[in-house]
Amino acid sequence: MADGIQDGGCLCGAVRFRVTGPLREIVACHCSMCRRATGTFVAATAAADADMVVTGADTLTWFRSSDEAERGFCRQCGSNLFWRRPGSGRTSILAGSLDQPTGLAIARHIFVADKGDFYEIGDEAPRHDAW
Repeated sequence: MADGIQDGGCLCGAVRFRVTGPLREIVACHCSMCRRATGTFVAATAAADADMVVTGADTLTWFRSSDEAERGFCRQCGSNLFWRRPGSGRTSILAGSLDQPTGLAIARHIFVADKGDFYEIGDEAPRHDAW
């Protein structure tokens, strides 16, 4: 986990966020829903909701993508920013939305059995067919 203050936001800058608590190492998800939502796999960290402050939340839209989860994106520029299970108290943050440097690294890959056929996984992080 990375500690300290981490900022991030969308492409157009309408949604910005700050995390003041620890961030989980990055999990790369290769499921078909993540691929359809972003165009490729998702690399995401996560933080406690209590450690996050979002500005421009009036531009943030939540889409219920399954019975279990919803995805947050900027309705102005379309940037995918977040994934969460409502009521869990944690939000996953797409790593590409974080300001550099992050100090984070991919810790594992999930849903690799559903991976797109147009890329290869090029690191040695553990791989799992499901969660």
